[in-house]
Amino acid sequence: MSDLYIAAGGGGDPVGTLIAARTLTADSSDPADPADVPLIATYAWERPEVDPTAGPLGERDFDGLVHEGGGIGAGGFAAFTPATRARPPAGSTMPALAGDLPARLLLLDPARGLSALSRQIEAMAEAAGGRIRIVDIGGDILTHGNEPDLCSPFGDALTLAACHLTGIPTTVHIAGPGLDGEIGEQPLLERLAGSRPLVPDRDAAAAAARALAWHPSEASALWAAAVHGARGTVRAVNNVIRLTDVSPRLYPLPLREAVGHNPVARALVDEQPATLAAAADLSHRLTGIPGLASERTRTPRQEPPAGGIAFLDRDVAMKTLREAGDGADHITLRHAARALGLTWTDIPALRAALTTDTPLLRLT
Repeated sequence: MSDLYIAAGGGGDPVGTLIAARTLTADSSDPADPADVPLIATYAWERPEVDPTAGPLGERDFDGLVHEGGGIGAGGFAAFTPATRARPPAGSTMPALAGDLPARLLLLDPARGLSALSRQIEAMAEAAGGRIRIVDIGGDILTHGNEPDLCSPFGDALTLAACHLTGIPTTVHIAGPGLDGEIGEQPLLERLAGSRPLVPDRDAAAAAARALAWHPSEASALWAAAVHGARGTVRAVNNVIRLTDVSPRLYPLPLREAVGHNPVARALVDEQPATLAAAADLSHRLTGIPGLASERTRTPRQEPPAGGIAFLDRDVAMKTLREAGDGADHITLRHAARALGLTWTDIPALRAALTTDTPLLRLT
């Protein structure tokens, strides 16, 4: 028997979810068979530089998925493999993550609405044979809907509501409070009062190293860096994040408490909208943030410059990055690539050129 892990917001959350799974398994009094890999379910919902299409990708947007129980339309679910491919013009990092994360990566497809999503999660949890563990990197899943820096509340709320509808025992785990830049560390600690956190060890973080070497995730990279001991300020694409002694922690709380904090999740449970669009509209009405478009308007897609990284001079690059860092101690590799006019696919070559093997680039 194992547990089903759900990466609450998609994007790079499966990377951090693996670190959480390693930590929770190590802490368990009845650990899973070490030969088994965790089942991690995730939306294929990514930044516009990865996927230029609108909204989360679903089953129909991929070739080469592995279908279990007849697939999503038949009450089962679908899994990624390294051979899976997104159908152009869509793009996805999920197939590559399926190859580089020691986990089985499952697709959460919300296209058919909340009830269908809940049935998918039920089928996945039955296959896992255990309870559900939702993992959110940063903590915006505990939003009250009115935080000034909130930008992407819908996906997390949809996850909470769908898990609530399954009736399966579920725990929500907040990794690295504040590291997604949407809710501050202190407000989150107040909402997590009474929760006893775990702290991953470096082996747990190292399990995600292959994925972190190329993935443009910022929140998961920040959490891994904090576990490895990084502290201080970090310049990310949209803001500056501070790594503190709280940053490595992983806080559990019951599903009902998480739903109690999140007004969108509560409304989704009460109204159970029949379509994804209706659910997104409900979230928009409550928060003022478009449910299917907020991340797109905040981080526009950029095209790579002519020449690219082949002409990068290390000293010139570091000077540019220190200027882009604006006094921060570190810079994320996603922001570093942007500052140099590169794309996220250049991150491995950029790491090699700058001789860094850590999740963040140190500037001071």
